[in-house]
Amino acid sequence: MEKIRKPQLATDYYQLSAGNVYKISGLENKTAVFDLFIRKNPFEGGYTVFAGLEQIIEYIQNLSFSGEDIDMLRKNHPEMSDEYLEYLRELKFEGDIHAVREGTIIFPQEPIIRIKAPLIQAQLIETSLLTIVNHQSLIATKASRVRTSAGSDVVLDFGMRRAHGMEAGLYGARAAIIGGCNGTSNVEAEYRFGIVSKGTMQHAFIMSFKDEYEAFEAFAKYNPNNVILLIDTYDTLASGAVNAIRLFDKLQKEGKLKGTYGVRLDSGDLAYLTKKVREMFDKAGHKNAKISASSDLDEFLIADLKAQGAKIDMWGVGTKMITAYDCPALGGVYKMSEIIDEDGTKHYRMKISDDPFKITNPGCKKIYRLYNKSTNKAEADLITLDDEVIDENKPLKIYHPFFSFKQRVLDNFYAKELLECIFEKGKLVYDSPDIKEISDYHASEKGTFWEEYIRFINPSEYHVDISDKLYDIKKQFIKEHTKKQRI
Repeated sequence: MEKIRKPQLATDYYQLSAGNVYKISGLENKTAVFDLFIRKNPFEGGYTVFAGLEQIIEYIQNLSFSGEDIDMLRKNHPEMSDEYLEYLRELKFEGDIHAVREGTIIFPQEPIIRIKAPLIQAQLIETSLLTIVNHQSLIATKASRVRTSAGSDVVLDFGMRRAHGMEAGLYGARAAIIGGCNGTSNVEAEYRFGIVSKGTMQHAFIMSFKDEYEAFEAFAKYNPNNVILLIDTYDTLASGAVNAIRLFDKLQKEGKLKGTYGVRLDSGDLAYLTKKVREMFDKAGHKNAKISASSDLDEFLIADLKAQGAKIDMWGVGTKMITAYDCPALGGVYKMSEIIDEDGTKHYRMKISDDPFKITNPGCKKIYRLYNKSTNKAEADLITLDDEVIDENKPLKIYHPFFSFKQRVLDNFYAKELLECIFEKGKLVYDSPDIKEISDYHASEKGTFWEEYIRFINPSEYHVDISDKLYDIKKQFIKEHTKKQRI
C-alpha cells in the first residue's frame, strides 16, 4: 500500500534531535529570531525573484504530528524523550512570520523571511521553508530572465516531463508563471492554481495517422479554437508548412478558421526555418498565423534567435527553465540572529567566518527599499534593526556591505518597507493574492529597476547596505567573540 506524503516529516532529522535536546534541557521557553536569506544571485545574474510564500503558509497552517508519526519516531529513535514526543503530538505553531511579497525582487543578505517563535518551533521549520523558497525562487528567477528575452511574446512553461519529479513540475509551473510565463502545459497546475493549461500536439499524434495532412485535419476538427500544428515531424518546409497552409486554406474557405491558429517547430535551425515559414504563410494570405517554437530554449538562445530575426511569436520553454539548467540550486540559508530569554532579555546572535560573505547580520531586522523620487527607480536597499525608522527628509549615506570605502549619498528618495506580517502569534493575518496578481506584481517590480541590474551578462551590483546602528552592533559582536590572532 502506497504511503501518503507527510509534509510535517519533510525535514532533516537533526531538526528533531535538536528539538529533543531543547525540550529536555529546559530551553523550550526561549524565543528565537531566524532570518531566511540568499547568499548569491543565481545564473551569475543581478537579482532573484522571491516565490513560495503560499506553500509556506499552507505548511505552517497544517503543521502537526499524528499518532502514526509519533509511533514511528518512538520506535526508530529511542533517544527521543517521551516529553518531546508528546510535545510534537500537541504541536501548534505559535510564532510570528514576516516575509516580502511573492514576486518581489530580492538580493543577497536580505532577510526575505523573518521568523520569531519558540526556539523548538523556529528550528523545526527550517528545512521545509528552505526547500520551498530555494526551489520556487530559483525557477521564478529563470522564468523572469526568459521573459526579459522574449519581450512581449507569449512564453509557455513546457517543462513538466523534464522536472525533477511531479512535485517539482507542479510548483515549478507555479514559479514560472510568477516569473512571467503566460501559461503552462501542466494540467495539475490548472487544478491547484487556476492556471488554464495549454498545449499543441506531439509527434506521435501525427505518426498515428496515415499521413500528416490527415492528422492536421483531425486535430483541427476537435480543437477549432487552438489549431497549432506541429510541422517538423517529416520535413518542415516541404511537408509540414505546405500541409498547414493547405488546411488553413480549407478552414478559411469553410469559415472555420477562428481563434488562435498557427504552427510549432521543435527542431532544426529555428531562425532560418521560421523566417521561411513566415514568408510562406504571408504569401498564402495567412498573416495572422502564429509561429511557436520549442527545443531546449533559454533566455540566451531566445535573445540570440530574436537578434537573428527569427519569426517566432510564442516560445515553449521546458528543460532549461524547469530544472534551472545552468544553476541547479539556490543557496538560501536560515540563520539565527537573536535569542530571547523568558524574562524578555535579548541576546544578539551571528555567525562569524573567515569568509566575509558568510558572516551574518545580528538582531531582529527589516528591509527598506529606497526609490528615487524623480524616476521612481530603485536606488538601493537598506537593512535596519526592526525599531529603526528612516527619515526621508535627510540625506542618507549608504555603504557597500563588504567594502565600506564605497559610499553613496541619497538625498531625493522615498522608502518602502518590504517585510509584511504573515503570521502573528501563530494566526494567519495575511491575504494571499492569486497567481496572476503575483505575476503582475513581479512585472511591475521589475519595471522599477534600471536595465543594468536586470541584464544577463555582467550585471551591475545593486547596492544593499546595513544601517549604522546595525553595523556598530555587528562590529562589537565580532570584537567580543573573536580572539586576537598573531600575524
